[in-house]
Amino acid sequence: MVQQKQLYKEAMNVLKATSRTFFIPITFLEKDMKTTVATAYLCMRAIDEIEDHEDITVEEKARMLTKTAELLSTQPFDNAAYLAEIDAYKSILPEVTLRLNDWITLCPDAIRQRVAASTGEMAGGMAKWALKGWVCHTKEDLDDYTYYVAGLVGVMLSDIWKTFANIDTDRDLAIGYGRGLQAVNILRNQDEDAERGVSFVPDGWTRDELFAYANNNLEKAEAYNKQITKRSILMFCKIPLALAHKTLKTMHSGNEKLTRAEVEATVAELDEHTK
Repeated sequence: MVQQKQLYKEAMNVLKATSRTFFIPITFLEKDMKTTVATAYLCMRAIDEIEDHEDITVEEKARMLTKTAELLSTQPFDNAAYLAEIDAYKSILPEVTLRLNDWITLCPDAIRQRVAASTGEMAGGMAKWALKGWVCHTKEDLDDYTYYVAGLVGVMLSDIWKTFANIDTDRDLAIGYGRGLQAVNILRNQDEDAERGVSFVPDGWTRDELFAYANNNLEKAEAYNKQITKRSILMFCKIPLALAHKTLKTMHSGNEKLTRAEVEATVAELDEHTK
């Protein structure tokens, strides 16, 4: 029990250091859901760091991600085999990646296998897109990419709400929620992505069409939130959506992202209105 408490404390510290923005909505969740969502995020961030690393070749990324996906499909997770796969890069990969087994171990028994399966599916999808060079040519490409990196997160969260709060939500709306948030990220990072030869914008699309794609999916997120009846979960879901809408508005006005003060004000406003 002491070891679990220490591991939980370390996980929350790594989460806060990795994503302060995501850390905020998690604090509204109760213990089991907070632990599950936190560890699920860390698992997915662990593989995302492999995909994003600038000093690892595409082929090596695909190899490590594919093998990790295979390892995540069986229980218990073979940590020794995982560490052997990433051994050549252990000096440059972050703590969140090196400790994937810890995050899986900390995840509650009732949902651990589902979190591992979702993370594995994401790893497999990331391996595929690494080999494609992260270039989307069609809307179908964009839908596929945004599903693997964000849409399936929505599906996994829906499984968590069902497991711990008996709340049913629509799978397509959950995927739309994830896609909408990812589309906002794509808009925000479009110039930076272009500089490194990456483009998630379908051939022939203008920036306005990408804005429309984001807004259409965020409308699904609004519908998704209407299915949530528990305040703590609703707060968790509303905060990223509100920040996404405000970020789109900010980008329309020529700025890149919200200030820390704007983020805090949005959270406080939602907290008051959701009481």
